[in-house]
Amino acid sequence: MTFEINSLDELTAVAAHLAEITKKHPVMTFDAQMGAGKTTLISKICEVLQIEEHCSSPTYAIYNEYYSPSAGTIYHFDCYRLKTTEEALDAGIEEILDSGNICFIEWPEKIKKLLPDNCVKVDIKLNKHQRIITVTV
Repeated sequence: MTFEINSLDELTAVAAHLAEITKKHPVMTFDAQMGAGKTTLISKICEVLQIEEHCSSPTYAIYNEYYSPSAGTIYHFDCYRLKTTEEALDAGIEEILDSGNICFIEWPEKIKKLLPDNCVKVDIKLNKHQRIITVTV
């Protein structure tokens, strides 16, 4: 499924769609260039999932943990700074991915070997004044 987003106000519908998908496919990867809106989209999904705290990029912490009254524990990974798969393993990413909890992963290519086969792929492309968001289940 592909969404053409012309303003940030339109992200809520995409976020609601993605939040629904997490019920069957809890691991989602977000692939896009720097500044394309990965964290913004993940924050919108967290809003839909009733997370009250501010969701931000966990660039230095590798991952943030949030609690949703409707979905339980949610993990938000930013793998940009990871250099090796071993660093990811040391951070406990493999156990978290296998936990059944919702996981949102930015820069998934850094941990490709650890990702489950059934993860949802969200691709964001910038096209002049809009974002093209493609969701592959």
